[in-house]
Amino acid sequence: MNKNVLNTDLSGKVAVVTGAGGVLCSEFAKVLARAGAKVALLNRTQEKAQKFADEIRAEGGTAIAYGCNVLDKAQTYAVAEQVLRDLGPCDILVNGAGGNHPKATTDKEYYEDGDLDSDTKSFFDLEEEGIENVLNLNFLGTLIPTQAFARQMLGRKDCCILNISSMNALKPLTKIPAYSGAKAAVTNFTQWLAVHFSKQGIRVNAIAPGFFSTAQNAKLLWNEDGTPTARTSKILAATPMGRFGESEELAGALLFLLNSEAAGFITGVTLPVDGGFSAYAGV
Repeated sequence: MNKNVLNTDLSGKVAVVTGAGGVLCSEFAKVLARAGAKVALLNRTQEKAQKFADEIRAEGGTAIAYGCNVLDKAQTYAVAEQVLRDLGPCDILVNGAGGNHPKATTDKEYYEDGDLDSDTKSFFDLEEEGIENVLNLNFLGTLIPTQAFARQMLGRKDCCILNISSMNALKPLTKIPAYSGAKAAVTNFTQWLAVHFSKQGIRVNAIAPGFFSTAQNAKLLWNEDGTPTARTSKILAATPMGRFGESEELAGALLFLLNSEAAGFITGVTLPVDGGFSAYAGV
């Protein structure tokens, strides 16, 4: 990726990325570093983020990995203070931590007669533990880091928060009701934050990725022999561009929304990057 994509120069800025041990968020961290930002990579398992911090430094960038459970408020606040000491005050926060849970997922797309008494995990079998995990990770996992790092943005210019929503927020997908609801909450929260911080000059937007094949969803998309699952076939049939997105294809949206010259009057929006999925009615 060319450093000057969209002429976004983040030199001297401090960018914090949560969930930075994952496929998409590690790519975000690299893009920000290539644009000149000093990047703090936060991940519950520090070792996963460390790998990508090392790769950024090998390219000549500035990056530090931190172990951080974004649901632990005290720990997140402590990490925010450490980032402040190590790199300086946060200019950019990318809230990328999130995910789904098997206990919040149904086995089938549609409820059918007999499911209640069968071995099928139906809507009625969804467990509170799994649902709470999903809602907390995606919503509180966005709220708590924002509390920790946005305070470093107060009274400063050109600061931005970028949340990671999902296609689920626009069109709830089958099987994953908690994840769909949680991402809808993130989109709504993005709008709320944009209004709340508007007088402080902090812009808040979100990206809603379409379908990307990552380690998190691999079992849903691919059989053990590497062939596509039935769900993959349905996804691609509903995506006009007919393919999954590549992680680097989110870079343009990321840099655009963070570029105060290009997007200085844009706040409170959720930008789909989905190959046309959200525009397609199926016919």
